[in-house]
Amino acid sequence: MVKLFIRNLPQEATKHEIRSLFKQYGKVLEYDIIKNYDFVHTEDKTVAEDAIHNLHYYKLHGVNINIEANKSKSKASTKLHVGNISPTCTNQELRVKFEKYGPVIECDIVKDYEWSEDAVETIRGLDNTEFQGKIMHVQLSTSRLQTCGCYQCKKEGH
Repeated sequence: MVKLFIRNLPQEATKHEIRSLFKQYGKVLEYDIIKNYDFVHTEDKTVAEDAIHNLHYYKLHGVNINIEANKSKSKASTKLHVGNISPTCTNQELRVKFEKYGPVIECDIVKDYEWSEDAVETIRGLDNTEFQGKIMHVQLSTSRLQTCGCYQCKKEGH
């Protein structure tokens, strides 16, 4: 599977239009429009390359769309640090607030976005905004994602 990131989508663009555009180059596994961008998951690299070659700067509703492959070579994610959240706020409530800007991988203290563009868009959209009676502060996190066991001893299972 190859993920494509489509920017500069006009507001008039529909899921049906996006699917029709991309399926002419091969199997589309998944797609989702979020504001003025979209994620399209294609079956393989050839399908993705054909779609990029033929649709990059394609004019849709008078707007040139921008298509690129996922730049990340690893499963690394982009984390956000969110401060000044109401003590009564739940993980689920916060997740819902952030998911409108892109897929959230983990929602505890750190918010992990699959795409760095989503994280930047989230900061623009949510930093210094009111949520549950408090002004949120959203910024890129400088800590590393813990992926191998316990934070202190590195062992798993406890």
